[in-house]
Amino acid sequence: QVQLVESGGGSVQAGGSLRLSCTGSGSIENLNVVGWYRQAPGKQRELVATMISYANSVKGRFAISRDNAKNTVYLQMNSLKPEDTAVYYCSAPPGIWGQGTQVTVSS
Repeated sequence: QVQLVESGGGSVQAGGSLRLSCTGSGSIENLNVVGWYRQAPGKQRELVATMISYANSVKGRFAISRDNAKNTVYLQMNSLKPEDTAVYYCSAPPGIWGQGTQVTVSS
């Protein structure tokens, strides 16, 4: 079964940028179906981005892309805000999740 591994999280100040990576251990038939989610402490997990849509809270700041040759999906996050602090996960059908990567944005 395909496994997903996220990387690229870290701590940044508000206004900074990070790029998250989601790499499949096996072949992902269609990288277009991979999505990015996040879960902040005490909150429900929410969808951040797919190849065709973004959460309103990140539109214009985040960008999702893929590299088929590397079997990797990226999430470029710019103009980060403290409210972007969360554990970020990537996911692909059927119900495959990565372990998550922590993003912390300080004011």
